[in-house]
Amino acid sequence: MTTKRRWNFEGKVVFVTGGGAGIGRATALAFAREGASVVVADLSEAGAKETVQMVEALGPRALAVKCDVSKPDDVKAALDRTIEAFKRLDFAFNNAGCEQPISYTPDVTDEVWKRIVDVNLGGVFHCMKYEIPLMLKYGGGAIVNTSSGAGVVGIRGQAAYCAAKHGVIGLTKSSALEYAKEGVRINAVCPGCIDTPMMDRFTGGTDEGRKRVMAQEPVGRLGTPEEIAETVLWLCSDVAGFAIGHAVVVDGGQTAGL
Repeated sequence: MTTKRRWNFEGKVVFVTGGGAGIGRATALAFAREGASVVVADLSEAGAKETVQMVEALGPRALAVKCDVSKPDDVKAALDRTIEAFKRLDFAFNNAGCEQPISYTPDVTDEVWKRIVDVNLGGVFHCMKYEIPLMLKYGGGAIVNTSSGAGVVGIRGQAAYCAAKHGVIGLTKSSALEYAKEGVRINAVCPGCIDTPMMDRFTGGTDEGRKRVMAQEPVGRLGTPEEIAETVLWLCSDVAGFAIGHAVVVDGGQTAGL
């Protein structure tokens, strides 16, 4: 690799959920540019494999694993494969998530509620449940969980999503306190409106839909996955060694006035 490294994660191993596209893919590639080996876990096996090809083109080793984070056995199996392949775990980006169709609280079906909470909140819990013991075993590490701007404010028509993402912050803070002295740092990142495939689904993929979302951003544009990735890498670096239990909002000013 010829790119000048800022953090230099050579010899480190990162586990990324939702790594088959969007923020997860951008973060997997960012870690690879810093020399880390990358495990790409995603419900889409094809997406995970595509990201792995992109990582390997940058030089580091990579592994694709199909994983439904709402299923504890899937998560454990994915992390078991991580240890089999790379013999350690240094970083984890628990990023897999799914969007909620716009609907007011009484209209949210039990099925939608369960899926949103199981994936967005339960998935983070399942990952940390198995990641933390591994990091303790292999000398410590850093975990970043994906919450959202919806984790710090309420949004009409997004009760299930907001509940799950608020829950991620509570889970992050509590777990961070438990392991602050044990060498495992845990934080969350709270993206605003980011230009990803999930955002395309949410907006219907239309110019009108995108403009409606961009109007919510004081900066006047959607964020990029790479901007979130940079925050994740900083949180995992030694430079952020005193950052513990925080929910770092990266949202173009969307929640600044609230």
